[in-house]
Amino acid sequence: MATPSTHADHVTQQFGDQAAAYLSSAVHAQGKDLRRLAELLADAPQARLLDIGCGAGHASFVAAGAVAEVTAYDLSEQMLAVVEQAARDRQLGNIRVAQGAAESLPFADGAFDVVISRYSAHHWHDVGQALREVRRVLKPGGRAIFMDMASPGQPVLDIHLQTIEVLRDTSHVRNYAPGEWLAMFNAAGLTVERVARDRLALEFSSWIARMRTPEHFVTAIRALQQGASAEVAAYFAIQPDGSFSSDTLMIEAHRPA
Repeated sequence: MATPSTHADHVTQQFGDQAAAYLSSAVHAQGKDLRRLAELLADAPQARLLDIGCGAGHASFVAAGAVAEVTAYDLSEQMLAVVEQAARDRQLGNIRVAQGAAESLPFADGAFDVVISRYSAHHWHDVGQALREVRRVLKPGGRAIFMDMASPGQPVLDIHLQTIEVLRDTSHVRNYAPGEWLAMFNAAGLTVERVARDRLALEFSSWIARMRTPEHFVTAIRALQQGASAEVAAYFAIQPDGSFSSDTLMIEAHRPA
């Protein structure tokens, strides 16, 4: 396997090989955030929607049941192939796919009524630039809905989380804290309306299997967990088998009219 030369190449390689695993992942296929997304889109039957970093398409599939047109957008050709096939299997004829990076969207200004992203932004090279692109492709008054893993913010907790994340998946960039997200949205000219925090339980064996984490990195993760302070172990609810819980965020924002 060729060594990836850029971060984008690394992300594509990491996720392309595991596209089918993400389609069947229970963590990605269900959740309160998807139910909330369906509720938020219920009043937008004529909307054009863009799903950035769509992965295996779970948010796109929910959106397709509520809006007129969904563009599922991702770096990985393999992921997009999985989305296309799954959309056909589910008879969702209003989903199309497009390939590219979050920081450079190949769409016209004001092309979309809604832009969403779920469990993707922690892999992006430059979230601030991506959010500026989100603002550009949104119509005035258009909505942005982002769902992602989040950092607790506190340094001791943050360094544990970022370390196990990058050991598990070397394409990981950063889980951002709520304050960091708010600052990036504001800097991009997007007005945040609501931030909802939640917790996500992660079963260890499937968590590492999705990324085919090498055994030496698995060993390092387990060593970090076993050596964690009582504060860290309690916050992340680290279990004897390595399973743990992490923070999630759902951010609702809009482009000012």
